[in-house]
Amino acid sequence: MKTVFAKHNLMLFASTLIMVSFFTNCKNEPKKEVKPPVNTTILKAPEGFSVEEIGKDLGAVRHLTVTKNGDIYANRSVLKDGKSIILLRDTDKDGTMDQQQEFAEVPGTGILAQDDYLYASSNSEVYRYKFNADQEIIDTENPEKIVSGLIDMGRDNAKPFTIDGSDNLYVTVGSWNDACRDNEAEAGMIPCTILDSAGGIWKFKTNKPDQTYSDGTRYATGLKNAVGITWNHQTNSLFATDHGRGGLSNFYPDLYTQKQNDELPAETFYEIKENDNAGWPSTYYDHQKNKRVLAPEYGGDGEKESTEKFVEPLVGFPAHLGPNDVLFYTGNMFPEKYKNGAFIAFHNQSKELKKGFFIAFVPFKNGKPDGDWEIFLDNFAGFDLANPTDDDTLKHRPCGLAEGPDGALYVCDDFGGSIFKVTY
Repeated sequence: MKTVFAKHNLMLFASTLIMVSFFTNCKNEPKKEVKPPVNTTILKAPEGFSVEEIGKDLGAVRHLTVTKNGDIYANRSVLKDGKSIILLRDTDKDGTMDQQQEFAEVPGTGILAQDDYLYASSNSEVYRYKFNADQEIIDTENPEKIVSGLIDMGRDNAKPFTIDGSDNLYVTVGSWNDACRDNEAEAGMIPCTILDSAGGIWKFKTNKPDQTYSDGTRYATGLKNAVGITWNHQTNSLFATDHGRGGLSNFYPDLYTQKQNDELPAETFYEIKENDNAGWPSTYYDHQKNKRVLAPEYGGDGEKESTEKFVEPLVGFPAHLGPNDVLFYTGNMFPEKYKNGAFIAFHNQSKELKKGFFIAFVPFKNGKPDGDWEIFLDNFAGFDLANPTDDDTLKHRPCGLAEGPDGALYVCDDFGGSIFKVTY
């Protein structure tokens, strides 16, 4: 019996020592430093977020991408010092971009680092550069052409793109004609022959060089200019934002007032499946009435609904905001509410909202929007759009979005030439 009690007491003593040691070690561990949010920019972010301008005077940087090692690439729509693509690198990993390189001599918009390549686009083609094992471009002078010969009529001619997980490349070809009018006449073309080569999204292969229209397929049609385009790897589907048409009261003053011209039609956000038709040019989406109506060029009067079936938008935003990029947030840095939700960069302003030039957030749940959209990052303009003065000068126009390997959000500005980093 004494032996049993001795063993029991010995076990209690050992357990006590272990617990004392555990709590002593916990007390001796240095506390994790929680840095307060810092924002030295003019931008306005939600509480807890820091905003830093990590690049400035970079020119017309349109879209951007971040590699696995943290390198930032951005594509310019206008050459600066004769070059279009810019690389920012933090060589000593201290959080400051201390190296800048520039290459490529054809301006463009789209850019994406995926797998072993950096893909980029001009206004008529998509090309790529091979990475080495350190995610550095092997040869900046000789990119491989993937697609060429895409139509470029000088207006809405950017070629943004995205890539899925099966070597498929999706490229937007926007329409240069706002409502598919024949020589800007009042009536629309029937059929709209522009849709044969523009006004939609085309699908190609990433691993096949020198493709043209005949090598690809028209994945979706009826999108006037889908500058924001991304592949959602959680839903395994394509998402795109589309610019709405304009000029309703300009051509049809008997049907539309100037106020309606300022507030219609909606800027739209879609999940796109193969062979979808988003309704341009014969219809437009009215976010105020929450319905799709016939365009006036095709017999509409602002009320008539189309008898044809078109894919409906997930969200209809106020007119003329200019959605230029979309990104689904998959990182772990931001609060849980942002997980798998969509950030959208708006490049213009809405007279209806009396706001503009901001980054919006659309919450998602189970692959679908869940709740109202909200403004996440504001004041790129640098002044109150609702109460402008003669001295107000536009500072920035957000255009591109990217997520870093640590979960930071990057935004580039093609007006002021800045790149901003948002952390939490």
